Amino acid sequence: MEIQYNLANRRKNRFFLDWSVTWQLISLNVFFFILIKLLILANIFSFEYVALNPSLLFTKYYFWTLLTSMFAHQEIWHLLANMFSLFFIGKFVEKLIGKKRFFWLYMIAGILAGLFYATLSYFFGSGIILERIFSNPQGFALGASGAIFSLLGLLAVLTPKNKVSLIAGPLVGIILYAVLSTTLPNSSLITVFGFLINIYIILSLFFMLSFNPRLVKLALPINMDFAIIPIVAIVPLIVIGLFIPLPIGNTAHLGGLLVGLVYGFILKKRFPKKVKYINQRFS
Repeated sequence: MEIQYNLANRRKNRFFLDWSVTWQLISLNVFFFILIKLLILANIFSFEYVALNPSLLFTKYYFWTLLTSMFAHQEIWHLLANMFSLFFIGKFVEKLIGKKRFFWLYMIAGILAGLFYATLSYFFGSGIILERIFSNPQGFALGASGAIFSLLGLLAVLTPKNKVSLIAGPLVGIILYAVLSTTLPNSSLITVFGFLINIYIILSLFFMLSFNPRLVKLALPINMDFAIIPIVAIVPLIVIGLFIPLPIGNTAHLGGLLVGLVYGFILKKRFPKKVKYINQRFS
């Protein structure tokens, strides 16, 4: 019995050791999404205690929200979009730099991205134009995007010429919704259109997994080098945000991207031969 028990424990431990960090992070995000929704429905607490609010961070010292906001998502499409990105990008990064480096990059970048966002928002987010650039300090931010952008920054340094598909469909949908919400704020069509956009965003993620060329095109994929993606994914949204309020934390994305770029150059300097090989392998 003792031998069987030990063997069972070893197999169980081995199962969790073999489980990739990427899958563990995805599971945590899904778990907290469900848990938070249930707690809010039960009126136990509100998003104030898990989402990142710049004013609360610096006046009431809600420092834990730098961590909790990384694993919190408001809508199901937001969760699916981030987890879809984390699954494909995370698995690749995890194989390139190893489990430990990947985990700590993800965690540290997510926290620093949130701090970068909150600092800029709190000190510079006053006024119509500045608020659109740095976000309202009274607003709430949440999601894994900051940490995920660090992975893009890392790959922009380690595998700059490797091709990847940016799914433009969801971004186009979010921009269209923001435009209609601004131009027709009191229209009953906004709710209907918002529902349709949510459905489209969810479907577009499954379109990319279908391997059906016609369905894939509906998600509006754009093939480009990793070196270009961070610029394309941030700069246009910042420019558009100057004219139309977008529900996107561009400064958090930028903060995560900068952490990934810095870490990428550190690895490139420490392991020049390995990085050279990676560049040749994935060009």
